[in-house]
Amino acid sequence: MNATASSSGPLAGTRFHRNSAGVLCCEGRPLTEIAQAFGTPCYVYSERTLLQAYQQFATAAAEKNALICYALKANSNLALIALLAAQGAGFDIVSVGELQRVLAAGGRPDRIVFSGVGKADSEIAAALAANIKCINIESEAELHRVAKVAAGLKRVAPISLRVNPDIDAKTHPYISTGLKENKFGIPMEQAEAVYQQAKAMSSVLIAGIDCHIGSQITSLSPFLQAVDRVLALADRLSAAGIEIQHLDLGGGLGICYDDETPPAPAALLAAVFDRLQQWQQTRCSPRPEILFEFGRAIVGNAGVLLTRVDLLKPGPYKNFAIIDAAMNDLMRPALYEAWHSVVAVAPSAAPEATWDLVGPVCESGDWIARDRQLALSAGDLLAVLSAGAYGMSMSSNYNSRPRAAEVLIDAQGQAHLIRRREEFTDLIAAESIPDYLRK
Repeated sequence: MNATASSSGPLAGTRFHRNSAGVLCCEGRPLTEIAQAFGTPCYVYSERTLLQAYQQFATAAAEKNALICYALKANSNLALIALLAAQGAGFDIVSVGELQRVLAAGGRPDRIVFSGVGKADSEIAAALAANIKCINIESEAELHRVAKVAAGLKRVAPISLRVNPDIDAKTHPYISTGLKENKFGIPMEQAEAVYQQAKAMSSVLIAGIDCHIGSQITSLSPFLQAVDRVLALADRLSAAGIEIQHLDLGGGLGICYDDETPPAPAALLAAVFDRLQQWQQTRCSPRPEILFEFGRAIVGNAGVLLTRVDLLKPGPYKNFAIIDAAMNDLMRPALYEAWHSVVAVAPSAAPEATWDLVGPVCESGDWIARDRQLALSAGDLLAVLSAGAYGMSMSSNYNSRPRAAEVLIDAQGQAHLIRRREEFTDLIAAESIPDYLRK
């Protein structure tokens, strides 16, 4: 194989490629070397792939009075946050822990928006103390909670109402957030009344409208339907004397896991800005700032999960390859029945067969891939592709398994350990045995 990235599929446009010996590399660094140096399972991220993905959005939004926010829930490693903060990215957070991560990594608080349906009083107070850009309100009850906390601190909270436009994003039910049966946001038909309540409150300042309809969206239509409904709401609010400073249009752009063909970032933003321009021509008020919240589309294909085949268990009904990565390392297949392409890191002389790739966790749901045609031998190294988003951030210590290491490969091919592999002492550091049990 040549030393270029694949022209299609999950590796297209990334810095992962095969060298002349057929070994999968990142920035010219063989992943076999990474596995040897840091062990498996191990998450490996390409710095340039991450930054190139972000820059596609940033370039498309240039000179548009827009802010590209990175949705931290996709992957919250401090090193990746720091890379994006240095590029001027904003950040979409859903917890005080994520707020603290952004601040620790050098992110600007005035570029942070706080989403999520269940913010605690302490989280609201921390956000106000940090002077973040905006708190996205998800219910009438939350509006009153934020107003009360802000009043107690003698602060004025900048807010947007997250509206639920009841749009089917045509994605997995677990990651659809814009339907009326979803828990997120305020129903569109109730939004104006809640905005009127906010207008009467002295401890909140109406800053914008927020809308996010789901994740792994692979067509333009749902995005544009949501934009149209948000703009119609903005017009109704303006007629009622409520002017909006920003429109937060969320994120959710999908990536290629297998054969999906989502819109390119430039195509998506061009279509959105075209709608906004048409709308603005009918208005006399200043053009609002536009916010976006992309996570998976920035980091998803920038990462792979390295795992080694422990042993092979062929059988009359199923062939199982037991690997050292498990559902605690990559939850998406067990949770969503999500597809991740899996490739051998180096060529194998073994005959090809159909395998289920399963982990050592004591659950039948512990699988990474099913019915894959692979040439496998015990000890072979595999790469689970498109693992940069919702991989490490959703990992756990189930079965008392230490979480994996994370490694960042820079543009020169140098490997940096950005999270060490956990040890047993990490697993029990927060636990204690009462004295009466030590007798």
